[in-house]
Amino acid sequence: MLDALAAVLARECVREERARDAARVLRTTGGFRWVGLYDVTGREIAVIGWDGPGPPAHPRFPVGQGLSSAVVASGEPVVVGDVTSDPRYLTTLGSTRSEIVVPVRIRGVVRGLIDVESEHVDAFSEEDCALLERCAESLAPLWQ
Repeated sequence: MLDALAAVLARECVREERARDAARVLRTTGGFRWVGLYDVTGREIAVIGWDGPGPPAHPRFPVGQGLSSAVVASGEPVVVGDVTSDPRYLTTLGSTRSEIVVPVRIRGVVRGLIDVESEHVDAFSEEDCALLERCAESLAPLWQ
């Protein structure tokens, strides 16, 4: 997967196209249902690329909302086994049941996010989290 992501990043095209292609690589190679890559600014979180059954219901939202806000605040991944029991969850797809959000850090600051969603409860393992953290390191050039 990391080699495929490196190939995407090496392509000469607009950033959003590379982000969309990177999301596709993550989704198909990782066997995930939906993957989104997000920018993080001081005020908002905004999708720059996604792949899966449909666009996110909230392509942009304030930095203090959603599970993403916990990742931005802590700098650590958040894994929720059942989003219906977590009041922080901000709907991306109505059928989502579990979610993992991993930070992309640039010089120690969260500048991006990898958001992966599943229609199954407790879909994500520690191995998934570790893999997505390695992918976040590989994808950091999208935010530099």
